[in-house]
Amino acid sequence: MKINVAQMLKEPVGAVRHVTLSEAADNGLPVHGQLQLLRTNRSILVTGRLDTTSTETCGRCLEEFQSQLPLEFEEEFFILRDPVTGVLLEQPGDPGSFTVDEENTLDIGEAVRQYRLLAEPMKPVCREDCAGLCPQCGCNLNHSTCDCTPIRPDSPLAPLQNLLSGLKRPAD
Repeated sequence: MKINVAQMLKEPVGAVRHVTLSEAADNGLPVHGQLQLLRTNRSILVTGRLDTTSTETCGRCLEEFQSQLPLEFEEEFFILRDPVTGVLLEQPGDPGSFTVDEENTLDIGEAVRQYRLLAEPMKPVCREDCAGLCPQCGCNLNHSTCDCTPIRPDSPLAPLQNLLSGLKRPAD
């Protein structure tokens, strides 16, 4: 996912360019959306909204499914060489900063990968009403039901339940 910014580097500070992106990411899944490139005095600020798809494994039933991930993208790509004179410019303070390469292109692939990782849910669920797996036999309860008897967990409130059941005796 490379964007040529050679012409933009020759424009004055404040120049804006809009780019429509519709490509496949490194994992082969589609990424599409609108980006705005803004020329600053030392970088190009890329902002916009991208939509991508991610393959997830459901945390309840363990089946794979596709989920849509919206990405709010804002990243700064620092210029390493003056586009007119070719003189090396001051390096950004952070060693992990994104830069404009020697061919005057922005490679946003790594930034999109990082944003996608941050947008993925911590516990993905294929659908809200996913029934999950039976804790005894492992049957996927979304596809079939099993004949297992439910396990009653030991509850710290079980003695209270016994008291309540003693109070609800039928009248003699």
